[in-house]
Parts: sequence; structure tokens; C-alpha cells
Amino acid sequence: MFDLDRWQEIFSSIRSNVLRTVLSGFTVALGLFIFIVLFGIGTGLQNAFTEGFARDAQNLISIVTGKTTIAYKGLQSDRQVTMNNSDYDFLVNVDKEKVGSSTPRYTANLLVKYGKESGNYQINGAEPEEKIIENRKMLDGRYLTPTDLERKQNVAVIGRMVQRDLIKNGSPVGKELDINGTMFKVVGVFSDDGGDWDERHITVPITTLQQMKKGSDTVSINYIAYNDKLNPEQAIKYGDELKERLKARKNVSPDDENGVRVWNNAQNMNDTFTFMAVLTAIVGFIGMGTLLAGIIGISNIMVYIVKERTKEIGVRKAIGAKPRSIVALIVQESVVITVVSGFVGVGLGILALHLIGNNLEEYFIKSPSVGWGTIIMAFVALVFSGLIAGFVPAYRASRIKPIEALRTE
Repeated sequence: MFDLDRWQEIFSSIRSNVLRTVLSGFTVALGLFIFIVLFGIGTGLQNAFTEGFARDAQNLISIVTGKTTIAYKGLQSDRQVTMNNSDYDFLVNVDKEKVGSSTPRYTANLLVKYGKESGNYQINGAEPEEKIIENRKMLDGRYLTPTDLERKQNVAVIGRMVQRDLIKNGSPVGKELDINGTMFKVVGVFSDDGGDWDERHITVPITTLQQMKKGSDTVSINYIAYNDKLNPEQAIKYGDELKERLKARKNVSPDDENGVRVWNNAQNMNDTFTFMAVLTAIVGFIGMGTLLAGIIGISNIMVYIVKERTKEIGVRKAIGAKPRSIVALIVQESVVITVVSGFVGVGLGILALHLIGNNLEEYFIKSPSVGWGTIIMAFVALVFSGLIAGFVPAYRASRIKPIEALRTE
């Protein structure tokens, strides 16, 4: 391996056959380049889908009600089903160990004024855990607290766009908004990955908003984030159970799909995981096909190289070279070309992913990258295949008698 004469022969052979060497190396480099870029784009697709589900709690179950479409238990169809505080307590406590975070929400579209500025905004009456459910980030101040709910405080947490529309300059914390004729003190400002629409919401204690609505205990929607320990199948089953129990509680037919509606992110995640698994398999298949093409390419070229050097091998054997030294020379040359070309392919692949960056975000490809473990495995596979590709034809050639080798044209 460390025979200086052999290394000199290898580099001499490479210099004397530049085109042959380039063709051999190009196959390896191209295979690794395409492999890295493909896997990087596959990772970018996964990143985009993951981020899309991260806007709100990924483990979220949303429960709303509507008008019934089927008469049931003596009750007519087209009956409006409404939820209240006791329904929320029932849903949360019926299987408490499966609940992570939760909040009821009562919504109203109301006129909001600050100084000379005004506008209609969605006012959400909610509990403190809405911050977790909506995956909101505080930019200033604080979110709601249990004390705010208990005392029915007139406090509000506003979205970033509400601040921009109404208050504009300076910190809004401590300033007062006129919400439908009632003054509310701003205690915090939040941002939301959902975009401008979600950042034009205002959250107040649900107890306060219900009190403003003539002491109503109505709930517009119930949010329940199921326990992270549940797998998608268990979470889907849990969501179905909540739906069945609320239907029974509200005297809604089990076959009525409109009286009680449930959206379960577990179902979306399950579908997404299936899609990503298929996508990963396709990308992996194409990537492995590319590597296989590189292996076949280097094998074919090495067969040609050995055939071209058959007469040279005959001369070496005629002057006393052992078959082992002939095989070692050709294999070592093959490995050198494969390793150098592999480094080139890896470097170009990583550079391509770096240049792509987030430029393809509009095509749902975000931060494409490949782990070093995957790169090293692919690199080792190509180097090993280069070794085999050189060994097999070299071994066969080394078994040819010198006189036969010298007769080869």
C-alpha cells in the first residue's frame, strides 16, 4: 500500500490517460452529486411539511357544532346544537390522562377603538392555554393568567397586526382599547405563524367576554391538544370517542355528520407520515439507483481499462511480476480515482444544496440538507464498489498466461 514505486506508477498511468481517468471519476462524482442533491431535496420537502403543521399545536383536536341533519330521539332535524362551559368540562375530564393542553373559545366580531383609530376585529374569549394551542410567541408583556379568568378582568392580549393598525408607535402594554364600549387594558402582544389574519385577533378572558354577552356561557369551539404519548392511531380513536360522547350528550344522531364536527390533526399527520414515507422511499429508490448507476459505470470503465492494459500485464508477468502485485496496482489505482472523485462529488453536492438554500421555498422545499452519516455511507459504498470493480477484472487478467496477454491486440 505504501510502496513508493507503485504510487509513482499509478500517478504516471493517470497522467498518461487523462481522458480515461476523467471518465472514470466523472461517473463516481456524478453519482454522489445526484444522490446528495436528491436526498437533500427530500429532506427539504419534509422540513416544509413539518413547518406547515407547526403553525398550531400538531396534536390538536378541534370540536365545533352546527345544525342537525337527522331527526333523533323525538327532536327535529335542522336543530342548532350549541356548546357551553359544562360541555367543555365534560370533554376535558371524560378521559383526562389523554389531555395535554386545552381551552374553550367564544368568538365575536366587535368594533375596537383606540384614539382616532378603529376597526372590526375577531375577539376570542379563551383560557391561558390558548397560547400553547395557537403556538403563539410573546413580543411584549404577558398572556392571560388564571387570575384574569377568575376575576373576569378586562384585560386583552393583542396580535402584532392589531398593534400596527391601532396603536402604531410605542409599547401598547398598559394602554386601553375600547372594545364594543367596554375598556380593556392591553397586557401583551403576540405573534403567530399563521400570518396576518391570526395576528389581527384579540384574546380576552372567556369569562369576561361571556359576561359582556349578557352572562352567556356559550362556547364556539373547544380545543383539546391530546397527550404527546398517544400515537396517531390512538389519537384518532380518542378524537372519535370525544365526537361520539358529545353527540350522545347533545342528543345528536350517531349518523349525523353536521351536528357535531371534529377536526383531528392526528388524521392529517397520519396521512402526511404516509405521504412522507412514500416520498422518502421514492427519493431513496432514485438515489440508490443513481449510486448503482455509478457503480455499474465505474465497473464497466475498469473492465475496459484492464482490457486495454492486457498487453502491459503480459509484459509485467514476463519480467517476473507476481499476479498479486498486478492486482494490487490496478485495485489501488481504481480506489484512488474513486476516492478523489467521491470527494469532488460530495463537495459539489453540498455546495449545490447550500446554493439552493430556501430559494425553492415556494415549491415546498425548505432548508434542503443531508446528514453526514448518509453521505459517509454512500461514499464508502462507492469506494468499496470501486475496489471490487478494479479487483474482479484485474484478478482475471492476472491469471492470463504472459504469451496470451502479449498476443492481445
